[in-house]
Amino acid sequence: DVVGILTLCLVSAAAALDFKYHHAEELEQYLKGVHAAYPSLTHLHSIGRSVEGRDLWVLVLGRFPTHHKIGIPEFKYVANMHGDETVGREILLHLIDFLVTSYGRDPVITRLLNYTRIHIMPTMNPDGFEATKVPDCYYTRGRYNRNGKDLNRNFPDAFENNSASIQPETRAVMDWIKNETFVLSANLHGGALVASYTFDNGNPVTGSLEGYSRSPDDDVFIHLAKTYSSNHASMYKGTGCDNRQTFPEGITNGYSWYQLEGGMQDYNYVWGQCFEITLELSCCKYPPADQLEKFWRDNKVALIEYIKQVHLGVKGQVTDKNGNPIPNAIVEATGRPHVCPYTTNEQGEYFLLLLPGTYVINATVPGFKSMLKTVEIPDNTGNFSALKQDFSFPEVSDQIRSSVASCPKTPLYQELARASAAVKPTVHTLVLMTLMLVIFK
Repeated sequence: DVVGILTLCLVSAAAALDFKYHHAEELEQYLKGVHAAYPSLTHLHSIGRSVEGRDLWVLVLGRFPTHHKIGIPEFKYVANMHGDETVGREILLHLIDFLVTSYGRDPVITRLLNYTRIHIMPTMNPDGFEATKVPDCYYTRGRYNRNGKDLNRNFPDAFENNSASIQPETRAVMDWIKNETFVLSANLHGGALVASYTFDNGNPVTGSLEGYSRSPDDDVFIHLAKTYSSNHASMYKGTGCDNRQTFPEGITNGYSWYQLEGGMQDYNYVWGQCFEITLELSCCKYPPADQLEKFWRDNKVALIEYIKQVHLGVKGQVTDKNGNPIPNAIVEATGRPHVCPYTTNEQGEYFLLLLPGTYVINATVPGFKSMLKTVEIPDNTGNFSALKQDFSFPEVSDQIRSSVASCPKTPLYQELARASAAVKPTVHTLVLMTLMLVIFK
């Protein structure tokens, strides 16, 4: 009887989520209450601590919440990276509430949780949130962590040597990305109303001279951003937050909006093999609490539809002649190589987000002949499973293990940028080239 009453109290506590701002102790209490009420559907853990020692809580939801399961992709939402941008922090709590209470009742949410492992971090910068004593629609010091650092300028950068000292919160997220097979992600911000996608930084190699920094998977990123904006109550209108700033269809390339060094979404894509976009959810960074319910309603459908996109494309395993998994095999679609090659995890798994169409998938075990397979990828997001395509290398034995593909720590576009700069025409070279052209003619 005591156990039954306690369980009922925990369920009631978990369900009683008000539309208000939850400070550190309340947030922790709520997450622990949800985990206690739904122990088989959730896993609560801290990935590290902030400068002031606050836990960086992550609640994992799914049929197998405690560990990665072969074939089930990993998804994450991260909010409150800037401590004074608060809407994402609260709507992620309401997303948790919606998912756990809908499981077993709503067939779509049930299938989503059965075939996806969802990680939710309501706050990456708890110290900044607590430091924001007077809520403001614009800039406050709470944007930064306790050391006064902007966490979204604190990651290694693919284009420039980022000299920023890596902060505890940043290091925790980097380690988290390294230890999970994340496929898709979004980080939630405030101060605008738009879905922004990689690259945030760039150089002439990626098209910066034209004011756009294009990744090899630009088509997928545009689709991801449009998926969120088109399912949002108003983001798709592209009106922005004032008359001077408009975003057609509610999306923007990060670099086209403004150049950013050391951002988290570029780090996820380059080093984490994870497609991430940045969601700006409110014109006011820290709006009054009585507006939170409307923000939840505006974002609810978009949050769910975006998670479904983790099932785009193709997935599979790379194995040796005995059926054992081959870690660190390179698997990429021909024509869109990544500067850090995308490789298989410890279970020999790969996940590639690709739009519906025909592709050639290239699997390579270093030291052996590559294997090519042509695939026709349908839109399987509604079925909650990407196309499955395995690779078996009969000449590879379980005694042989491929080495990790080269991925330098220094900026990956440095040499390319230098080469581009070397051939960038100046007035003198243009005159010389014109003269030589006349002579040869």
